[in-house]
Amino acid sequence: MKILDYFTIGNLSAVAWEAGKPLVIEEVEVAPPQAMEVRVKILFTSLCHTDVYFWEAKGQTPLFPRIFGHEAGGIVESVGSGVTDLKPGDHVLPVFTGECKDCAHCKSEESNMCDLLRINTDRGVMLNDGQSRFSINGKPIYHFVGTSTFSEYTVVHVGCLAKINPAAPLDKVCILSCGISTGLGAALNVAKPKQGSTVAVFGLGAVGLAACEGARIAGAKRIIGVDLNSNRFNEAKNFGVTDFVNPKDHNKPVQEVLAEMTDGGVDRSIECTGSVAAMISAFECVHDGWGVAVLVGVPNKDDAFKTHPMNLLNERTLKGTFFGNYKPRSDIPSVVEKYMNKELELEKFITHEVPFSEINKAFEYMLQGKSIRCIIRMEA
Repeated sequence: MKILDYFTIGNLSAVAWEAGKPLVIEEVEVAPPQAMEVRVKILFTSLCHTDVYFWEAKGQTPLFPRIFGHEAGGIVESVGSGVTDLKPGDHVLPVFTGECKDCAHCKSEESNMCDLLRINTDRGVMLNDGQSRFSINGKPIYHFVGTSTFSEYTVVHVGCLAKINPAAPLDKVCILSCGISTGLGAALNVAKPKQGSTVAVFGLGAVGLAACEGARIAGAKRIIGVDLNSNRFNEAKNFGVTDFVNPKDHNKPVQEVLAEMTDGGVDRSIECTGSVAAMISAFECVHDGWGVAVLVGVPNKDDAFKTHPMNLLNERTLKGTFFGNYKPRSDIPSVVEKYMNKELELEKFITHEVPFSEINKAFEYMLQGKSIRCIIRMEA
């Protein structure tokens, strides 16, 4: 870190100058936190599919140059005016969505979709003044989902920071900032499988495996993994999966295959692919009378979910979830404690680790399908 003046610091950030091009480690100036903002020293970060999707600019309006990253763990360096519940030295997890604690959603026990700080992938600046806190020679570098953790230091709205147990290892719990909590919460908070129940999980990527982990923690007796890639099946056993189905191996709809396997349908299903066909299958494979299907994956904007109304009238329940229904500031600290109490296993999600200088290797591992989560170590 370089002190450029009393408030601004210079640090190294991995800058995406163009869509799909390797990130470049640059000296970037990080402005001080303004009202309700916090400057955080990032110690560990990890790569998520969301970073890759927007880095590739698939179907999106490109916003570059930009600093990506939204799964991380760090330490509070300084706070802006109005911040009362964090102080320098606190350990925090930045989260892509927030909790202002004042809006109707934050005050509701049933929602985690904050009106003020809900995820916004198009906004590359801070809410307070519409400006970026990152710059190179006076030219702004855009933020990403309010976190931008591919940087030694970042500035985040206080509502997007979860204060956690300082004893928790940041190189492990940093992966709780996005996908792992999303899948885990989809199972524990939304699907809520009962002890001894049967759960089908569609998609065995990081989010789907986290949903399997949640079903395992809840006490599901049978967890059926559904994926088009059979190479994922052996690895999924580590997350409690007991049965595997590849839809390509069957000449009938996968919902019919699952119904035959389970005497009429599964008790709970969790869809983690974003494919609308998988969403329909996940709903239609649950048992009538009590089956609950939970949609997690994000579909294409023009997709339409179609099923016969009788599937609902026969008392199947369809639910959706955002970030596993966790409120970032209120709930994520308790998820960290699940790990600290050895109830939740995180190490098995972490398949690779690289130093910050080799951050592009993390992209290569994910694009090649080799990693679940790759930890990026900010310091040697």
